[in-house]
Amino acid sequence: MRRARVLAAAVLAAAAFVPMAWAAGDAARGAAVAEARSCGGCHGAQGVSAQPGIPSLAAQQAEFVTLQMILFREGIRDAAPMNQLSQGLSDQQVEDLAAYYASLPPGVPGDRAAPREALAQEGARLSERLRCGICHRADYHGQNQVPRIAGQREEFLAHALQGYRDGTRRGTDTNMNAVMYGVTDAEIGALAHYLAQRQ
Repeated sequence: MRRARVLAAAVLAAAAFVPMAWAAGDAARGAAVAEARSCGGCHGAQGVSAQPGIPSLAAQQAEFVTLQMILFREGIRDAAPMNQLSQGLSDQQVEDLAAYYASLPPGVPGDRAAPREALAQEGARLSERLRCGICHRADYHGQNQVPRIAGQREEFLAHALQGYRDGTRRGTDTNMNAVMYGVTDAEIGALAHYLAQRQ
């Protein structure tokens, strides 16, 4: 119980920090930090990941990136190797990285699966049923601390959605866990395919 209270307090503190942090970020400085930290080695030179399981960050919401980096750095979110890689980053560097990735144009992973119309239609129906567009917006570009999911790597989306459903992944609240409760693997596959095909 004590750990839960500490986690909740830390998340609230980080969330309160984000709006002010986003305004202070500088994309040019963030590009230099990304280069110095070799972020492109995993997330792609222009923020479009070419590695399975690694999310693309191009055009991602700055507030979302800021919040996640703080959670990684402080050990609140456990996601190796990001916990280790975020060590030593100042608050300003975190803000700058977020501004940099938010400034990049969205891209399409070179290994993106060819669209499968029936599967995409099933995913679209599921997205409507689960009301994904309420938080992630109708275009799935996200807002504030809610991530952009349009055009994200398909297998990354599927893995994240399964984690929310199975309780092995949590956001800053439990909304996604509740939304994904009872969703089947097949439905997750359809939803991930539909979202990955969006731009």
